[in-house]
Amino acid sequence: MSAGAAVGAAVANDAETADPEAAGAAVANDPEAAVPPRQGAASREATSRGEQPPLDGFLVGITADRRKDELADLLQRRGARTLTGTAIRIVPLADDQGLLGATKALIAEPPSHVVATTGIGFRGWLEVADGWGLADELRDRLAGARVIARGPKAKGAIRAAGLTESWSPPSESSTEVLEHLLESDLTGARVAVQLHGEPLPFLVDGLRAAGADVVEVPVYRWVTPPDTTGFDRLVRAVADAAVDAVTFTSAPAAVATLARAAELGVETAVLERLRDGTVVACCVGPVTAGPLEQAGVRTVQPDRSRLGAMVRELCARLPERARKPLPVAGRRLALRATGAMVDGQFVDVTSAQRSLLGVLAERPGVVRTRSELAAAMPGDGGERAVEMGITRLRGTLGDSRFVQTVVKRGYRLAYEPAATGDAGSCEPHT
Repeated sequence: MSAGAAVGAAVANDAETADPEAAGAAVANDPEAAVPPRQGAASREATSRGEQPPLDGFLVGITADRRKDELADLLQRRGARTLTGTAIRIVPLADDQGLLGATKALIAEPPSHVVATTGIGFRGWLEVADGWGLADELRDRLAGARVIARGPKAKGAIRAAGLTESWSPPSESSTEVLEHLLESDLTGARVAVQLHGEPLPFLVDGLRAAGADVVEVPVYRWVTPPDTTGFDRLVRAVADAAVDAVTFTSAPAAVATLARAAELGVETAVLERLRDGTVVACCVGPVTAGPLEQAGVRTVQPDRSRLGAMVRELCARLPERARKPLPVAGRRLALRATGAMVDGQFVDVTSAQRSLLGVLAERPGVVRTRSELAAAMPGDGGERAVEMGITRLRGTLGDSRFVQTVVKRGYRLAYEPAATGDAGSCEPHT
């Protein structure tokens, strides 16, 4: 089964599902299945004003774990359907001897500087220290140091611990943290760096090069989920352009996605889709976007590293990158990853029908031969499969005029650029 077919099978409102209740139950039993949008308050208000929700008809992939439900809710309220495939999970290191050793070392020889990189990590460190009976001593040592918060969440965790941060970069960037620290003479200075799931060689090596004694504090780490079924489905959906966008809320998730694509043998396809914008890569901030940008992927990211800001940015950018609506048979037709918008209403289609529609829309109004169409369809059903697929596509779209038969030549969209003065073609994502 192709990724497009798998995604289609997971969507509760699949056009070919005869029993909607059974479809809903199937999705309920699979928490990482694609789901149809709910009409949240924002979506209801837009509908009541006769406006179209900004993400109506788009299918957005979610790689997050801890806040995946919150992100899905934000996207669905704006009309999107979502497909969740958790890329990584956070594993606390409550029993980790490395963390215990770093904590005891900092109590025995207090640091002059402390870098808190994440709120959840800093809070977790103190919670684990409390379980070891070391929290009070650790807090006393940290109180005597210059504590730097990489961002607002780390700042909140510092203050919740009864401590005060000395400085925080406006960009939430580790680069700015390093630049700020290097403004002082660090020769012999003891600097504690709370890690956030993976090593920070740029920051740590930069501090050591300046003469600092760096103690790395590995509060938690990232691991691959024990069941990668949902993640694999999402990765293959990106490779097959069966999603319109994919979201990332951490750099390790981006790294894990590219690594899993390589393991599944679809790395080239995934990178092609992300690089050319066929699938939009949306990241919560520059740190998260780093691994993708290094791989040549142009990402969409908000000015502030927040989930809400990321969703608002996607609402603004995804429709801009989507395929231009086409005037077809007196209607407006726009392609989506798993279907089409017909006069502003989403129509779900099968993966075979989407393949046919994609070829026809690539050069609207131009006759495409049966062999060209057959080559794009999954399987090897030949021209007979094309004829059946076109018949079913017409039925799904609800208007037989959309696709015209050209005797002995093939098929074409009933493209009518003169009706709107649109002489252009349906361009791919840019």
